[in-house]
Amino acid sequence: MTGEMLIGLASAAWLGILTSISPCPLATNIAAISFIGRRVANARYVVTTGLLYTLGRSVVYIVLGAVLVSSLLTTHVVSQFLQDHMSKLLGPILILVGMILLDLLRFNMRGAGVGEKLGQRVESLGVWGGLVLGVVFALSFCPGSAALFFLSLVSLAIKYESRFLVPLVYGVGTALPVMAFAILIAVGTGAVGRAFNKITQFELWARRVTGVIFIGLGIYFCLAFIFDVL
Repeated sequence: MTGEMLIGLASAAWLGILTSISPCPLATNIAAISFIGRRVANARYVVTTGLLYTLGRSVVYIVLGAVLVSSLLTTHVVSQFLQDHMSKLLGPILILVGMILLDLLRFNMRGAGVGEKLGQRVESLGVWGGLVLGVVFALSFCPGSAALFFLSLVSLAIKYESRFLVPLVYGVGTALPVMAFAILIAVGTGAVGRAFNKITQFELWARRVTGVIFIGLGIYFCLAFIFDVL
């Protein structure tokens, strides 16, 4: 595996983590953690449910990523267009995602409420409820998560022509916080609430820094590949 591909996978993992701790996805993850931790006495049950939740999220992103990337790369006209103009497209895409991360662009979408209600309805599924929650919550896109996946992640997968690996790493990244909290619950720690507060604070700065970096890179790509001034 080349160094460039490793950078791409690291970027996919970071995009996944940033997605998972953004305000709207974090609300669904809290619902998932509440579902996973309802049987705190059984540590193996909690960890297994968390793993199934991670699997559910990852499968959704692998399937969506594979379908989207494969469709774009196997269509000759589209594939040729992307090969010729991908560098030019990345500039505006990065700027757009950066503006969304910095709340300079806002869209009114609701997705967390559906997930919270579902968390109560899958109680009867037992450990497999984690898999169901992972699938449904992954499909409950908010503006920020939609921008990170459909714009940034798909662009990244196309750049590296990765139909499965890049979406897989992204999917695992989105579920890492839930898995971490499942482990905390399983070992009986009482620091879950404090950990949530720290994640919320970290998310604010991580989103801002990433937004600024995206806009900066977007400007660079525009100047270099669209306007040819660099």
